[in-house]
Amino acid sequence: MDSDKILAAAARLRAANIPFSLVTVVRCESPTSAKTGAKAIVEADGLIQGWIGGGCAQPAVIETAKQAIIDGEPRLIRISPESESVIEEGITGFASSCLSGGTLDIFIDPIIERPKILIMGVAPVAQTLCALASRVGFTVSVFSPSVDRKQFPDATQIIEDVELAKSSVCSSTFIVVATQGQSDKSSLEMALGSEADYITFIGSQRKSAKLLQSLKDKGGDKKRIEAVIAPAGVALGAVTPEEIALSVLAAVVKTYRKRRAALVSEKSLPANSVDKHSVSSCCSEKTAATEISTIKEQLDPVCGMRVDTARSESRFEFEGQSYYFCCQGCQNKFATNPGKYLASTL
Repeated sequence: MDSDKILAAAARLRAANIPFSLVTVVRCESPTSAKTGAKAIVEADGLIQGWIGGGCAQPAVIETAKQAIIDGEPRLIRISPESESVIEEGITGFASSCLSGGTLDIFIDPIIERPKILIMGVAPVAQTLCALASRVGFTVSVFSPSVDRKQFPDATQIIEDVELAKSSVCSSTFIVVATQGQSDKSSLEMALGSEADYITFIGSQRKSAKLLQSLKDKGGDKKRIEAVIAPAGVALGAVTPEEIALSVLAAVVKTYRKRRAALVSEKSLPANSVDKHSVSSCCSEKTAATEISTIKEQLDPVCGMRVDTARSESRFEFEGQSYYFCCQGCQNKFATNPGKYLASTL
């Protein structure tokens, strides 16, 4: 797949708000199957499009690209023979067991999913919030039965149908009810009936309290109603629509960043799987194309790569113990001197 096709595929994924990493070979030392400028796309599930080297390069690239999607940090990696793995500052090294012996420097640039915000209402605050949220990287949808596209030129999506609005919301969507006197109660009921974990209401303390209490009296889910953030926004002493919109967006961004930090902490790979200067990686293309399982896995005693024991095609029995390898090359090395590699893992 040539660069034009890769970039076109990247544009489609970006338009669909699907996270991926754009991978580019920035330097190579022969012999390598990939050449400088070669590009590929790696999605969050490890699916790869394009060519950046064979079975010895793909596992390191896929694992690093997946991690980059999680934390949003770009990376420069070097895949080289063990005997030549001298790493410079800013480069993460992977030792390859491929017989060709070439070296690849690969830049991995994550394009993460943009956070989603649904604004309910067409008030001046809603219009300003749409513009601000769009400029800081949110995918913005606006819902109102009487919405006018001209009022929201920065919106990604304009929604007039209630059911369509509900179906466009997921648990991570930020809902801001900015109806300001126009269908406040019904809009809040709609928001509460969605999957969104974050719902905030723009209104005074007194009005918000009365409205939320009326929803409880009507038999609404008490726990969910009490989770509504009202009044909306960070306490800035905001007065004008622009200031109120800024305070609301500041609160949303604060929550978004907390979520991102928690996600990175939860999903970051163990230090012995993708760690700077220390991880080796080699594997068949068949194994590289699949996501490494977190269940029933072992470390390859030769290169240190995590191996899914249920999928590995390379296994060696030694003193009654089964050892699994990412590729035949690692298995062959181990077979020649098991004690050497077992001693290094102690």
